[in-house]
Amino acid sequence: MKYVVITGASSGIGYDAARYLIERGYHVFGSVRKQADADRVQAALGEQFTPLLFDVTDEGGVETAVTQVTQKIGNNGLAGLVNNAGIAVAGPLMHLPMSEFRRQIEVNLYGQLDVTQKFLPLLGAVPNAPHPPGRIVNISSVSGKVVYPFMGPYAASKHALEAISDALRRELLIFGIDVIVIGPGSVQTPIWEKAQDLDTEPYQETPYKGMMEGMKKLFISQGESGIPVEKVSEVIYEALTKERPKTRYAIARKWLTNWLLPRYLPARLFDTIIAKRLGITR
Repeated sequence: MKYVVITGASSGIGYDAARYLIERGYHVFGSVRKQADADRVQAALGEQFTPLLFDVTDEGGVETAVTQVTQKIGNNGLAGLVNNAGIAVAGPLMHLPMSEFRRQIEVNLYGQLDVTQKFLPLLGAVPNAPHPPGRIVNISSVSGKVVYPFMGPYAASKHALEAISDALRRELLIFGIDVIVIGPGSVQTPIWEKAQDLDTEPYQETPYKGMMEGMKKLFISQGESGIPVEKVSEVIYEALTKERPKTRYAIARKWLTNWLLPRYLPARLFDTIIAKRLGITR
C-alpha cells in the first residue's frame, strides 16, 4: 500500500486527485477545513480516504495531522505529499489592503512550506529512513510564470512557491526526495464559481472600477471553458510515479495564447495587448 497526503481535498483539483489515486491503489490522506467536508468526501471516496481536519495556516492542526498519519502508516512512509491547498486574492496592488496580501502569502506560501517541513520526515528526510524516499508535488499555476493585471497577489505567491520548489528540490537531493511543480491554467473547478463572489466594492471609487468587473466576467468564462480537472490528476499521478519526471509540468488550456505568447512576446508588447483587453488603455 502506498500512502499520499493531499492538502485542499474537499473539492476541485485536490478532490479529483484523491479519487484518481485511490482508483490506482493508493491510500490518500486529504486535508479539509470543515467536519462536514470530511464526512462528505470520506463517504464519496470510501475507506481508502482518511480526512485530516486542518487549515494549512494552523501549525498546531498540521502537527496533529502528522501524528495521525504517523500512527496509520507506521514505518511505511509517505510516497508523496501534494501541496494543493490555496486561495486567490485579486485586486489592483495600488489599493489592495495589506491584510489581504498577507492572507494570500500566509495560505499559499507560508502554509505550504510549514506543511512540507512537518511531513518531510515521513517522506524520508531523516538519516537511514526505513522506507524509500517520497516525492513532493507543488501545485502552482500558469500565474507562477505569467502575471496578469489584478492578479499580482496570487502570482506573487505562485512565483515564490516555484522558487521554494527549486531550492527544496536541490536541497533534498541528499535524501533522494524529488520536488515537482505542476502549473495548470484555468481548470474546471468550483474555484471559478467563487469569482461570482469577488467583492469589487473596495475599488468602486478608484479608476479600476469597470476593469475589476470585466476581470470578474473573464474569470467566470475561463473557468467554464477550462482544462478538465482529471487532466491535472493524470499529471499528478505521473509526477508521483514516473521514474524520471519533469521538474515542472505546464498544463495550458490554449498553448499559443495562454502559455507561449505571454512568455515569449516582448514584455512591452504583451503589456499593450493585455492592457487593451482589460480596458486599462484605449
